[in-house]
Amino acid sequence: MDLKNLFSKISFDNKEQQATKKDAPTHWIKCPECSSLMFFKEVENQNNICPKCNFHMRIGAKRRIEILADSDSFVEYDADLRPIDPLKFVDKKSYKKRVDEAEKKTGRTSAVVSGECNINGIPVQIVVFDFAFMGGSLGSVEGEKIVRAVNRAMEKHQGLIIVSASGGARMQESTFSLMQMAKTSAALKKMDQAKLPYISVLTDPTMGGVSASFAFLGDIIMAEPGALVGFAGQRVIKQTIGADLPEGFQRAEFLLEKGSIDMVVNRSDMKKTLSDLLTMFYKNISAS
Repeated sequence: MDLKNLFSKISFDNKEQQATKKDAPTHWIKCPECSSLMFFKEVENQNNICPKCNFHMRIGAKRRIEILADSDSFVEYDADLRPIDPLKFVDKKSYKKRVDEAEKKTGRTSAVVSGECNINGIPVQIVVFDFAFMGGSLGSVEGEKIVRAVNRAMEKHQGLIIVSASGGARMQESTFSLMQMAKTSAALKKMDQAKLPYISVLTDPTMGGVSASFAFLGDIIMAEPGALVGFAGQRVIKQTIGADLPEGFQRAEFLLEKGSIDMVVNRSDMKKTLSDLLTMFYKNISAS
């Protein structure tokens, strides 16, 4: 046998069988904060919180609902709402193509999942942002889903929870997206007049038009540890004021210290905290 042909064949077979780095499965997660390497099941079992440094990793809307809602209690509404392209907007890609890519990536048609669930047996309307869908940006569909959730809460005499994770208003919809700030704020004003509770949960990140509207209108405003919360980015602020920013600026703990939010709650304690607050609010409603 020709040894040259033999070794050539062996080399070819190995090349075909070797998985690329992108395709190779991995069961390990590296913490972005402390760089610890952990088995992914260990992290999942702790609600995607680093067991070494308590860093709260970003999670999607589906995982968020699994953590907060009682098993099999979540019912989704308005899942068929889909963005349109009123401005025929194009930058590096068309808006339509960006939406299509986001749909394929997340399996949903908008950056918001809205519905009804029980939290430790307490019924509540809930809206959860998914940062994976175009950075959780606020567009016409997202605003409409929030308003419909508010309307359902008023019809059923329930509370509302909004879990924010957003880069702000969606630039591809321009003024249409900015109008959602006023639209959602007006709806929440009606809910306030009806004396129904609204709890705002800020996660990493909550920025731009979202933080400038409904995210900071809650009867209770809570945030996860280390969450980035603000309007403009730190670099823009630093350039504008011409001064260095304090340590921890725009982080949840800094906002709590300055009185901008009410509490910082660990993700593992979030469900109980929400149910305790809802119980307190509902008792006050019954008493009045």
